[in-house]
Amino acid sequence: MKGLALWITGLPGSGKSTLADEIKKLYPKFIILRMDAFRKIVTPKPAYSGLERNIVYRSLVYLAKIMTGRGHNVIIDATGNLRRWRTLARRLIPKYAEIYLKCPLEVAMKRERKRVYTHKAPKGIYKKGAKGWPVPGINVPYEEPKKPELTIETDVIPIKESIVLVKKLLFRLSRQ
Repeated sequence: MKGLALWITGLPGSGKSTLADEIKKLYPKFIILRMDAFRKIVTPKPAYSGLERNIVYRSLVYLAKIMTGRGHNVIIDATGNLRRWRTLARRLIPKYAEIYLKCPLEVAMKRERKRVYTHKAPKGIYKKGAKGWPVPGINVPYEEPKKPELTIETDVIPIKESIVLVKKLLFRLSRQ
């Protein structure tokens, strides 16, 4: 399959980057678009304002559209806390699927505290959220997907089983 975009969405600390990395190991031709790294290029000193988030997410969706339009498969590793950005991607990218990593906030917070490598995500994000910094799930809404192609409860399903579910999803998508 060529030109596929998989958007892995979920709270910070839900396991998005871990799943993206595991998919990439199995399918090396996938290109991972990591929001945290992308944001630092688009806005070197991010303020995380609503306007800035809108610009950065719309830019990321456009990049994914261009890449998939040229036949590349991409993984969008991004919280995408507002449904409208994921809806935009679904509208613009013909071969698109959402993978929702459902994870209780307490579990995501615990993981985020223990995380050593952040993939360029800000460290201590939930601690900053408690101090008023805009963090999805704390003081900025996280809108759960309405009909994701795959939902994985990452607090109960281990990564190896998650990969099996992703393989099944990719097989289903290849048959459409």
